Amino acid sequence: MDDVVRVPAIANFAANYGHDSVVDAVRVVLARLRQEITTESLNDIALDIALSGMADAVEQQLRQSLSYSLRSVVNATGVILHTNLGRAALSEGAIEHIRETAATYSNLEFDLATGARGKRDVHVSRLFQRLLHEEMRHEEIKSGEAPFSTIVVNNNAAAVLLALNTVADGGEVIVSRGELVEIGGSFRIPDVMAKSGAILREVGTTNRTRISDYERPITDRTRLLLRVHRSNFEITGFTEQASTVELVALARKRGIPLMVDLGSGALFDLQSVGIRGETGVLDSLRAGVDIVTYSGDKLLGGPQAGLISGNSDLIARMRTNSLFRALRVDKLIYAALEATLLAYIRRDHHAIPTLRMMRFTKEAIGERAAKLAAQIDSPKLKIEIMDGESVLGGGSAPSSVLPTRVLAMSCEGLNADELAAHLRGSDPPIIARVEEDRVLLDLRTVFPDQDIAIAAALTRIVA
Repeated sequence: MDDVVRVPAIANFAANYGHDSVVDAVRVVLARLRQEITTESLNDIALDIALSGMADAVEQQLRQSLSYSLRSVVNATGVILHTNLGRAALSEGAIEHIRETAATYSNLEFDLATGARGKRDVHVSRLFQRLLHEEMRHEEIKSGEAPFSTIVVNNNAAAVLLALNTVADGGEVIVSRGELVEIGGSFRIPDVMAKSGAILREVGTTNRTRISDYERPITDRTRLLLRVHRSNFEITGFTEQASTVELVALARKRGIPLMVDLGSGALFDLQSVGIRGETGVLDSLRAGVDIVTYSGDKLLGGPQAGLISGNSDLIARMRTNSLFRALRVDKLIYAALEATLLAYIRRDHHAIPTLRMMRFTKEAIGERAAKLAAQIDSPKLKIEIMDGESVLGGGSAPSSVLPTRVLAMSCEGLNADELAAHLRGSDPPIIARVEEDRVLLDLRTVFPDQDIAIAAALTRIVA
């Protein structure tokens, strides 16, 4: 290997990439070459070609190994909140606010008025106050109830963990068997509850849990009633579920807090985009729920974060829990979240990509698809524009779909999986769906300025 490293054409790479990186790249290329020789996939002529192109192979390996692994991709799946693709794309305002606060110092925990140490959550708590109270101001004045508060941790699982540990450590939490869900990455609600120190008391059956099932096991050890959003599935048929109104009444009657893990958590009316049956944050708070947990990077359309909104006294207890510091977020998350919430306050929903994608009409998507298809002129590629369905994804409204138009493609000489692989190998990678031996592209989740990249990639593939 040392002889290869000393070859002038390869040794020169050290000036740009460093000697150790060159050695690692040579090691990888030689291992690959040995594997091909061992498997007899190279004849003498191919071996000579491979050896003569050693410098090129090493340089390609260097570029690959020293380039970013986390890359921007084109999401043509039609899944708006695709967990594997990073969920919500941030608004331009959020990206700019991150840039201006990350590139220099900021007043993250500094009170500019007094010159004393401040609290980092003040930057978003003021905005949550406005968003959550605007709709409920008159009801609060009538009832004289304490205002709601909101705190931020690093994701919704952390929000659930913090809330359970604060309110129910050492006590029992009552939850329906039909809501003991498993979220992404094999994390399960019972496991999170066990880590919190709370004791799970499951009630009812998988498909039917009545309000009496919640009330019967309440004892002096009961600390919390919990409802969990069924994020990635739904139960239909012979079913029954206690309503939120019933749970609130029971919680008030027995003096026990009610917590709802919404998971997604919308701050706008989903019915305006045709999504029904998905409870929003305000819906839960209006109903009298004491604690609501939800995600920042799902229906809210912001950065990854776990948000806890609810009764100010309970939220204040969570803020003093030592877990809160362990789970807190940094200045970049606060910057992105602040910009996202300001867009809501300004009613500039179009600025938030997640909300904008939900509002695209089937007709507008179809027009874009037709223009894109017209740019590709090859008899090898067959493209049909047909009706399809987009989904929210991220565990949000699992039974709801948005009508769309998709490009359904087949390519001469390539099966659907091979065509999808070629698209993933493009720069930028293009992620599509495969259904019924065709590759489907849904432009609902493709940013308009990415259409040209798709056309260019398809043109190269069929060339």
